[in-house]
Amino acid sequence: MFEEKLDKFARELGADFYGVADLTTAADFIKKQGGNSVTGYSTAISVGIKLLDTIVNELPNRFEKSVAVNYKHHTYDIINMRLDLITSRLSSTIQNKGYNALPIPASERYDNERICAVFSHKLAANMAGLGWIGKSCLLITPEAGPRVRWPTILTNAPINPTGKPVENRCGECTECIDTCPVSAFTGEIFNAEDDRDARYDARKCEKYFEIMEDAGKIPVCGLCIYNCPYGRDSIKF
Repeated sequence: MFEEKLDKFARELGADFYGVADLTTAADFIKKQGGNSVTGYSTAISVGIKLLDTIVNELPNRFEKSVAVNYKHHTYDIINMRLDLITSRLSSTIQNKGYNALPIPASERYDNERICAVFSHKLAANMAGLGWIGKSCLLITPEAGPRVRWPTILTNAPINPTGKPVENRCGECTECIDTCPVSAFTGEIFNAEDDRDARYDARKCEKYFEIMEDAGKIPVCGLCIYNCPYGRDSIKF
């Protein structure tokens, strides 16, 4: 089947996670965030690459330049490039079958006012059954916690969903909330009906990075990624 070939191809290209989401129930949310350019697609393909634990585990030492450089380079620049190459090649494969495919970059800001991308990769991964949106507003996978980076392909190809939205499994845990140096998280559980501001103040993170830059430091944090028990418990020694 076509969807099985796409899954296999994505993994051959280096994806650790692959899922397909039915977007029909989220059409209003998608339009509200990204406008007309991302509406009209019934399906999203979500792919993910797990971050290197050896790099994430150094985040408590992020003020050391070598740690910050390594994290920013490998976790953002290199993995984002790898992910965008995967979605580009998958999109070409879908187009060659006669369908539309719109790859959404792994990490490109669309709106400076709201500090968000044109489409929520976390939404697609959640609706594809790959994980839940945690108290940190990150996508938490059972296998690797939040130590995964995502892009998305929007398409009208008739591909069957791989799962359904995963319910929150954070329970009483507050690790991400307690570790945040600017108290950006409220602790509220994800609700699709609520604005992101009910759970997360992105402006606090933005200001924190600006302060670091003004002090001549590389703007790196990621403590919410480092501290999540689902990510730490996934590490194999």
